[in-house]
Amino acid sequence: MRLDKFLKVSRLVKRRTLAKEICDGGGVEVNRRPAKASTEVKPGDVLTLKLGSRWQTVEVLAVPEHIAANQAKETYRVLAEGQGEA
Repeated sequence: MRLDKFLKVSRLVKRRTLAKEICDGGGVEVNRRPAKASTEVKPGDVLTLKLGSRWQTVEVLAVPEHIAANQAKETYRVLAEGQGEA
């Protein structure tokens, strides 16, 4: 699944267009490498998102095409998060 779509489906980012902007602006890393919106993600990948002064590192657990909002958190596991530099 494309990175921008995963960010939207998992509800880590509210809109896919915003996810694309964040990715293309260098705000997302996949397995410690800068990633574009078109990067394919799969279970086991580690994503680091930088949103303003906040950052979050998550492990991808599943990549469903569609999922209910109340189950979205089951698609990833938070490994670390904080403020400032990642």
